[in-house]
Amino acid sequence: MQVSWDIFCDVVDNYGDVGVTWRLARQLVAEHGFAVRLWINDLSAFVRLCPHADPVAARQCQAGVEVCHWPEDWQPASIPDVVLEAFACRVPEAYTQAMLQRSPRPVWLNLDYLSAEDWVSGCHGLPSPQANGLKKFFFFPGFTEQTGGLLREQSLIAQRQAFQADPAAQQDFLRGLGVQPESGARLISLFAYENPALGSWLDQLLGEGVVTHLLVPQGRIVGDLQRWLGEGGLQAGAIRRRGALTIQVLPFVAQEQYDRLLWCCDFNVVRGEDSFVRAQWAARPMLWHIYQQQDDAHRPKLEAFLALYLATLPAEAAQTTAELWRAWSAGEEVQEGWQQLNRYWPQMREHAEHWCQQQAARSDLASALVQFYRNSL
Repeated sequence: MQVSWDIFCDVVDNYGDVGVTWRLARQLVAEHGFAVRLWINDLSAFVRLCPHADPVAARQCQAGVEVCHWPEDWQPASIPDVVLEAFACRVPEAYTQAMLQRSPRPVWLNLDYLSAEDWVSGCHGLPSPQANGLKKFFFFPGFTEQTGGLLREQSLIAQRQAFQADPAAQQDFLRGLGVQPESGARLISLFAYENPALGSWLDQLLGEGVVTHLLVPQGRIVGDLQRWLGEGGLQAGAIRRRGALTIQVLPFVAQEQYDRLLWCCDFNVVRGEDSFVRAQWAARPMLWHIYQQQDDAHRPKLEAFLALYLATLPAEAAQTTAELWRAWSAGEEVQEGWQQLNRYWPQMREHAEHWCQQQAARSDLASALVQFYRNSL
């Protein structure tokens, strides 16, 4: 009998949560043969990632996944074998009561946010008994064997390697996005939150005189880009040239296209969680704009990842990278940091590939979730 899963996603203010759950749902269907319902409270966010989706449908099938609108007025639904709450969202109380009535009771998982902090490995897989008699388990993605790993489709690395070894395929892909860079141009993608540091970085890119094509998917950073350019109303397709620097605004693309955009680029600026992980699979030097939290709660998370990510780099290259990341996340000037990073470019490229292969040698998140479910039977 086909194993059934419900995944609940509460879209707050970004696309990261729905991006992760959409990737996970598709992988559980395609690679593990499960029946998956993905409950999303804001389908307009989902449509940005899946352009063929219907933003008003109560239920629809996309890529083999039953995508359901999660209404405020909850209606009864069948209870599956596995219930997964993504990122501390809470399933409806009526749904919880129905879980109590099911025999056998479903495996209940709370998929938490990605973190490299030490405490994660100690909490991964722990049960959380509920007052109503149900038991929920904490499941943490992560970068070590003691965690649930990272989202990675089975053939992803092979696809990426083949694509990066095929200049014609890259050119065709970019042309499909309306991107036609100069021969030999340095390609950089920029997907970030609002950041006052952007101006100092663009000043540095402009001052270097290196032919650079900056690709900016529509998003929150575009406002800062407009301020630097001294104009407003930038839309997808807009191209602006300043010296050797070309800036092009791209439409918000489907996830598979975004992956390939990362694969095409020499350097990727990413944000949050989903694009952060995909940039690591791209095996290119990167810069992470971590999601800002109150009381600087994000800083220990940034430092924990840097400690892991930079552990095998030579000391000077590691220090330069860390200082650039810290400055970018703090909204401070990054001109000097970027200038210093360029001194270590060959080491950074080699390191990005090494880190990718190191993480790919571990179990992926979907497979780890499946194994956890099977072990619980």
